Amino acid sequence: MTMTKLDATVARIRELETEIAELEALLDSEKDRIKAEMIEAGEETISGTGWTASWKTITSTRLDSKKVKEVAPQVYETCCTTSTTTRFTLR
Repeated sequence: MTMTKLDATVARIRELETEIAELEALLDSEKDRIKAEMIEAGEETISGTGWTASWKTITSTRLDSKKVKEVAPQVYETCCTTSTTTRFTLR
């Protein structure tokens, strides 16, 4: 592929990223409208024709790896795993 074609491809990628960001903002706005209705109705779950929406508080417990490393470095080292991946970056 020539540099001109790559420049055009990168330009198209940037256009698509902008479009995606705009669509994600629109999507969030529409979800917020549903959440506002749920708050007003005092409901965690609502349903319509062919859909159900729920908005609930979820509590989860996760391991704080930084704290484990600080408090028990040997345990941290024993329990750590290493993985290798590839990353594509476009700036």
